Amino acid sequence: MDIDLSGQVVAVTGASSGIGEATALACAHAGAAVALGARRGERIEGLAQQIMAEGGRAIAIPTDVGEEAQASAFVARAHAELGRLDVLVNNAGVMLLGPIENAPTEEWRRMIHANVFGVLYCSHAALGLMRAQGSGHIVNVSSVAGRVARAGSGVYNLTKFGVGAFSESLRQEGVAIGVRVTTIEPGAVATELPGHNRPQVLEQMAKRFAGVTPLDAEDIARAILYAISQPPNVSINEVLVRPSGQGA
Repeated sequence: MDIDLSGQVVAVTGASSGIGEATALACAHAGAAVALGARRGERIEGLAQQIMAEGGRAIAIPTDVGEEAQASAFVARAHAELGRLDVLVNNAGVMLLGPIENAPTEEWRRMIHANVFGVLYCSHAALGLMRAQGSGHIVNVSSVAGRVARAGSGVYNLTKFGVGAFSESLRQEGVAIGVRVTTIEPGAVATELPGHNRPQVLEQMAKRFAGVTPLDAEDIARAILYAISQPPNVSINEVLVRPSGQGA
C-alpha cells in the first residue's frame, strides 16, 4: 500500500545528505511538505529546489541543531511557514570513533553537540507546538551503537545510549499529549557519516565491516515512513535495522 502523507508537515534535521536527505525526499514523494535543516545551507537549498521542481513543497533552513537558538528557530519556522508540524525527525549527528585514551577531545564535544543537544533542543521546541495541535510524532535517529557498546566507540556509544534513554522518557511524557516517539537504530549504512573519521579509524572500520554490504540511506527512510504512517492508535517505539550480513 502506498503511503500518503498529504497535508502533513515533516521537519528533518541533517537533511543535507544521507539518511536525512533520503527521508526528506521520501516524505515529499508521499505528499508531505518538508522543512530541511542542516549546517550546509547550499545543500539543503538545492534539495528544496529539487523537491519543488517535482511538484512538492519544501523550505531550507540553515541550522546548527546543537545551538539552542538555531534549533528553536528551525522548529518555529517550519511550523510558521508550513502551517503546522506533524513530524520532527531528529537525524543530524556525528560519528567520530577511536580509543578513549589520547582521543582528540574536540571530537567528543562535536558528538555531544549534535547527537545529544541537537535532539534535546529540537524536541523541546517541538513539544509545545504538538501539544497545541493535539498530535505529533518525534523520530530520533539513534544507532545499533545505542544498544551495543564496543571498545573504540565509547563516546559515540554514550551519545546514542543517551538518545535511547531520552526517547523512552519522552515517549512516556508524550502519551498524555498525543505525541508519539520512535527511535530508529540503523546498523551500517552507506553515507558520508563514517568519512569524517581519522585515517587509522577508517582502516579499523574497513576491517570490521569487510564482507558486509551496507544499507542504503533509502532503507532507513522507508523504516521512518513505516513508523510515521501508522494510524493514531499505533505507536512504533523502536526499529532496529541492520544489513543482513552484519553480525553485531
